[in-house]
Amino acid sequence: MSGNWNSGLPFLPGYAFYDVTKSAFHRPQTLDYKNGYALPRRPTVGIGQDPLFSEQLILQEISKLSSETPAITYGSFDQSVVEDFIPAHVALDKKVLRFYAYFQENILFSPEEECRARPVVIYYYLEDDSMCIIEPVVENSGMPQGKRIKRQRLPKNERGEHYQWKDLNIGMDLEVYGVKYRITQCDAFTKEFMESEGIVLNDPEPMPCVTRGKNPRPSYTTPSEFDNKQQFLTMDRKVLRFFALWDDADSLFGETRPVTIQYYLVDDTVEIREIHKPNSGRDPFPVLMRRQKLPKKIKPESETFPRCVLEVSTAEVDEYYSPKDFQAGQRITLLGRHFLLYDCDGFTKEYYQKNHPDMKMNPSELPKNTDLLREKKEVPPYNGFGSLEDSLQNCFSLIPEPPKKNVLKMLENDHKVLRYSARLDSQNPEDEGRRFILSYFLSNDMISIYEKSSRNSGIIGGQFLEKTRIPKPGSTLDNPEFYSPADFAIGATVEVFSRRFVLTDADHYVLMYLESNASQIPCQTLDSLRQKLGVGTTNNQSADQNGKKIESAF
Repeated sequence: MSGNWNSGLPFLPGYAFYDVTKSAFHRPQTLDYKNGYALPRRPTVGIGQDPLFSEQLILQEISKLSSETPAITYGSFDQSVVEDFIPAHVALDKKVLRFYAYFQENILFSPEEECRARPVVIYYYLEDDSMCIIEPVVENSGMPQGKRIKRQRLPKNERGEHYQWKDLNIGMDLEVYGVKYRITQCDAFTKEFMESEGIVLNDPEPMPCVTRGKNPRPSYTTPSEFDNKQQFLTMDRKVLRFFALWDDADSLFGETRPVTIQYYLVDDTVEIREIHKPNSGRDPFPVLMRRQKLPKKIKPESETFPRCVLEVSTAEVDEYYSPKDFQAGQRITLLGRHFLLYDCDGFTKEYYQKNHPDMKMNPSELPKNTDLLREKKEVPPYNGFGSLEDSLQNCFSLIPEPPKKNVLKMLENDHKVLRYSARLDSQNPEDEGRRFILSYFLSNDMISIYEKSSRNSGIIGGQFLEKTRIPKPGSTLDNPEFYSPADFAIGATVEVFSRRFVLTDADHYVLMYLESNASQIPCQTLDSLRQKLGVGTTNNQSADQNGKKIESAF
């Protein structure tokens, strides 16, 4: 059978015959490489096929392809420029229509007004056809204002339709959730957009005024001549403070309690605070009466007002308490409680001398049965165990703490020592040749004594007295008075625990330190040091030499 035996049959089931002698089922290559170039491979001549006939078919196909026009295959080519597509959420982004409207609110049980017009702003977002309604906030209006309806698509009717920008116009009623909003105006961008879309806007309408009642109740208010702003600017943070005693003897377990009455000049308010004492057995709540204006005189027509149920307003009060009603040494009744003003502070006295010179602020004596006159607990005498400061801590708390130290003094005077040469004043002839160095530490006011060693004396030198505070002779144990640099003059006698030392010389640094604090040092001490050290030897070189002489003893 020749190779062209099935060329005229349709490619349908039953008409396709396969070559049973075919042994190569690979996909044939279509290109050949010659001289480095890819060229189409010429088909091989099959069995019984004429090579001239194959070349003729190839030439016919090439001429057929060349005769085809691209318009038939790809369509006609349009030379016009294709415009880019811009989606709506990009083209209409941040484009908002703004309408000004109002809605009326009915006022119940008010003789002054029947309804109230409240302005709102309606925003329409062209991006997604959503709307929001916001009421401008007015300070001190007393009404909840702000966003009334958050951004959303507002329903138009019961069929599920929503409001579009084509449905909005000036002079129309927009009903949303049972509330009618009357549109009165729009901004310039909204007007330009609506006109560009072919919508004619109506004329703007004015905002209606508040509708008052037919016969409003007449009211007359006399303007006050008192300037509250001036009082705030001049009297801010100025407080009159009185020390008083609350006489609570009429109660079951009544007693006299100390309190503080504070009168604030900025707004004429009064506050009463109870003075809390530790271990008194009372709860520590110091405010006896909160800060408020105290009525002094009630109007006659309002005396039957149930004050135990309702607070007294300004309309029922004829007069409030003023600074003229408070005077030291007098008694005063505030809200049914009796107080004795026995004293006041310094600012209060100066205020009354300047503004009320006819009122005398004389403090009165306290009654004998008050807690303020009780004697303070006395500190027990010093028993000699430990230092005075450590023993005193046992009287302040059950678990004593170490006494507080002057840290600032310790830091400023750290490593600052005043050194003196001394001899022992004794009737024993063996003590005549003994020499000592007395060191005064400025950081903690302690004194240490060091004894020089001398040959063939039979006395071992070294530390004679460790660092400690030395009290002066004649001072008591409970109130001791310790030695200070002002007491160390050349030739002075220092008594240290029944031993007497006479100062014979000093380091030059001692004179420099005492001259820098000459206001706290007696002139006699300075003159003795200058006379011993010499006035002309105040340079640094002589100071270093004298310091080395004393340091050589160590």
